Amino acid sequence: MGKRVITFGTFDIFHIGHVNILERCASLGDHLIVGISSDELNMSKKDRYPLYKESDRVKIVQSLSFVDEVFIEHSLEAKRKYLEFYRADILAMGDDWKGKFDMFNDICDVIYFPRTPSVSTTEIIEIAKNL
Repeated sequence: MGKRVITFGTFDIFHIGHVNILERCASLGDHLIVGISSDELNMSKKDRYPLYKESDRVKIVQSLSFVDEVFIEHSLEAKRKYLEFYRADILAMGDDWKGKFDMFNDICDVIYFPRTPSVSTTEIIEIAKNL
């Protein structure tokens, strides 16, 4: 059986940085699972709701040919449960999370990828506000 890779994110205002990180995640195995932060989880993490509602963000990520499964992540505290439920061999995240998920090395490999330089949803929102 091939390697199962899981990653998590909000994926709001989908951009090239999202494509790059998801492609890198997919390259690590044979089955890519993406946990998308619920609207409420995003509000608790970033103190704002995403601009795209969760059903739209799910549809966008599901449309990518290299994504095999998508689910809504409702709780940061449930990461271990998600990893176990989806039988993840690898947890892959952007390096802005470096070290934050090392405690899961007991059940899967944890890999951090560099982010695409100067592309972030927060920056895009700020630029758009100032237009």
